[in-house]
Amino acid sequence: MSRFLIVLLACGLMAGIQSCYYDKEQLLYANSSAGCTDSTGTVSYTQKVVPIFTNLCYNCHAGNTPSGNIQMGTYASDKAIALNGKLWGSIDHASGYVPMPEGTSKMTDCQLAVIRKWINSGMLNN
Repeated sequence: MSRFLIVLLACGLMAGIQSCYYDKEQLLYANSSAGCTDSTGTVSYTQKVVPIFTNLCYNCHAGNTPSGNIQMGTYASDKAIALNGKLWGSIDHASGYVPMPEGTSKMTDCQLAVIRKWINSGMLNN
């Protein structure tokens, strides 16, 4: 009888441990745009947009010989490419544009939401 009780308690303990978990929303829904931008209506160029461009764009499109003659790396050049529509068309993988970043997967929904909000907010230098 005591052996049965030990097995029963062990099974109960294992079931209890398995039922406890902690999931991070950012890891579960990596492509979700929820929580990517604040509700103020603007996105900080220096705090939100530049880090995305630094990680995914500036390696090829900044400096003296930018790839495809698409110059980025300064506020003025980033704004210019956003104004002519090439930035959004490329990062959104729209028809008629070269999909960017080249040779890798599309930006996450969160990254796209940040850039889209920056563009729609007037591409402020903030």
